[in-house]
Amino acid sequence: MRTVCKSFSGLLLLTLSVFFTAHAQNKDGKIRIIMIGAHPDDCDVAGGGTAILFAKMGYAVKFVSVTNGDAGHQTLKGVALAKRRFAEAQEAAKRFGVTYDILDNHDGQLMPSLEVRFQIIKKIREWDADIVIAPRPNDYHPDHRYTGVLVQDAAYMVAVPNIVPATPALKKNPVFLYFQDDFQRPNPFRPDVAIDITVVYEQKVHALAAHISQVYEWLPWIGNYLAEVPADKNIREKWLAKKWAVPITPAVSSSLQKWLGKDNALQVKYAEAFEICEYGVQPNEEELKKLFPMLIK
Repeated sequence: MRTVCKSFSGLLLLTLSVFFTAHAQNKDGKIRIIMIGAHPDDCDVAGGGTAILFAKMGYAVKFVSVTNGDAGHQTLKGVALAKRRFAEAQEAAKRFGVTYDILDNHDGQLMPSLEVRFQIIKKIREWDADIVIAPRPNDYHPDHRYTGVLVQDAAYMVAVPNIVPATPALKKNPVFLYFQDDFQRPNPFRPDVAIDITVVYEQKVHALAAHISQVYEWLPWIGNYLAEVPADKNIREKWLAKKWAVPITPAVSSSLQKWLGKDNALQVKYAEAFEICEYGVQPNEEELKKLFPMLIK
């Protein structure tokens, strides 16, 4: 496995050196990726494997949590919980190879206000983002929904100089995409891009495991499966890898075949998929290959 991973990493680095992307904000051609979630673990779950692949290729990746997570626990709350989740997020960032910012908005109380929109515009601009990934604005959790709305509302404004003028506007509008979800209304998720994360899945799970308050405490409690969490910490990650494995849907399988070819797609055990938002730059297939070099066969 180590030999395979080493060879794969070498191929990715070679791909990076060969394919200069014309979409980059910076002259060096290295695209920059920002993933925005509602809570400190959302980006990790939905895009962590892809973030690892980008980081291994030398790209700069940032995760942003729009809330501080101060409501997501069955016993802790407020400042104490926010501090714990911040520390967990920073440990996860080290394991992913990314940077992690957390905005000081209350968990469970997020609204699509101008104030928060401006916060997001500033983060996208400061990062010189070429790719922005966020939730779709239809979800069971209001924080997730409003994060999707907020990023949509920022999609055009990041290039408008007179909005948030203290932070220079981007020279080019980024490509905006959505994280994968299972919601069917008003329309099902469309996997325009599907990424094979099999070789980094164990690393993704190890990074997710840094969010102890969530993956081993809160989410099992609210999901009524707390009794399933192993008491032995040495086997918890194996349990987590199995419990949180996302099945490859027929739609995602078709997308993998499109990008990787049928034979390669059949070898994929774990994948992450993204839908292109109608706002922002609308890339064609060749441009997507430059933005996501791991798609190249």
